[in-house]
Amino acid sequence: MPGQCFCPCFDFEHDNRTSSQTEVEVEPVLLVSGIGGSILHSRRRKLGFDTRVWVRILLADLEFKKKLWSIYNPQTGYTETLDKETEIVVPDDDYGLYAIDILDPCWFVKLLRLKEVYQFHDMIDMLVECGYKKGTTLFGYGYDFRQSNRIDKSMEGLKVKLETAYKASGGRKVNIISHSMGGLLVTCFMSLHTDVFSKYVSKWICIACPFQGAPGCINDSLLTGLQFVEGLGNYFFVSRWTMHQLVWRNKSTDGETLVDLESYGPIESIPLFEEALKYNELNYDGETVALPFNCSILRWAAETRQVLNCAKLPDSVSFYNVYGTSFDTPFDVCYGSETAPIQDLSEICHSIPQYSYVDGDETVPAESAKADGFAAVERVAIAARHRELLRDKTVFQHILRWLGVEQKVSRHSKTSRVADASSNKRA
Repeated sequence: MPGQCFCPCFDFEHDNRTSSQTEVEVEPVLLVSGIGGSILHSRRRKLGFDTRVWVRILLADLEFKKKLWSIYNPQTGYTETLDKETEIVVPDDDYGLYAIDILDPCWFVKLLRLKEVYQFHDMIDMLVECGYKKGTTLFGYGYDFRQSNRIDKSMEGLKVKLETAYKASGGRKVNIISHSMGGLLVTCFMSLHTDVFSKYVSKWICIACPFQGAPGCINDSLLTGLQFVEGLGNYFFVSRWTMHQLVWRNKSTDGETLVDLESYGPIESIPLFEEALKYNELNYDGETVALPFNCSILRWAAETRQVLNCAKLPDSVSFYNVYGTSFDTPFDVCYGSETAPIQDLSEICHSIPQYSYVDGDETVPAESAKADGFAAVERVAIAARHRELLRDKTVFQHILRWLGVEQKVSRHSKTSRVADASSNKRA
């Protein structure tokens, strides 16, 4: 339903930006968002009425608890909402661009231009100014980022979107631009549907993808409840990236209480998670819901890791990798201290973590982001933060060069420094 958003609870406003220029002969572009990068609506199953629950600036906590609290179903592999009267959907308005443009598109957010919720907005503007036309050569793909990256619904949705872009542009292959976890979703699709990927995709530009995980952020999320809901599909970040969980604990030896710094690697972290989350629960609609460490998710995650490991880049597809550098990025995470050790592992869920840091974009370590394992045409490091890479002018310059188009409209803005670049040119 089109219309202007005057109420923060219900939003159906769509941006009608169109190109003022003549459409140019370009290959279609499909933008794929990352974790938290898609608008989510809660829809009443009987009435079909939508309420925006992610992202929202006002009443966010209330609506999140009412509509988005969910639990993993090991029989289906899906994260399912606790509110059985509603379902979570991603709006597909504006050819899929609406859901990944401004994540809270109410008028006061636009008035203040709150950059924190401006997702692909600047990139969409840039591409439109260069002659791309929505619905013909420019599309977006938002998805329920709480689910696994290889879940059937997400895979089928991406397939349909690629087919749509291919046909709408007159049979021209599609150039994918993915951000963050969207790169892992594309990798899963490429692994599971290689023939479809080869048929429809020409180039894949990957931005800030955690190919080997984001261990500091993800592991703390698992233990302290910072994740959006129980059962995130990106759980498999834990399984591969070399990392340690450090915990200061009291130990009793021969009647003496000692303070020791314990180290937990990927395998050793599993019993740590089980013990720390043993009493984890939430109260929903007057009932207590137990949320211990979920081994079913771990098994699903291990299978997802295998899907990712088997991914091969088709010879017909050109791959480009952009990743962020120059910012402290969490890597190892430590709970407790020598003077205030953890007495019981369940205390971890209420502890403030201390990190050790590596170079990256504040979310994804640079070593993880550039470890794609594919024959990249170019890998480019940009000094920018994780989300800022989506509006960085130097990133835009590389994208336009790789797409083979020029920016027709001059946009004066400070650009970021290119830290380093490597290339492996292919004919």
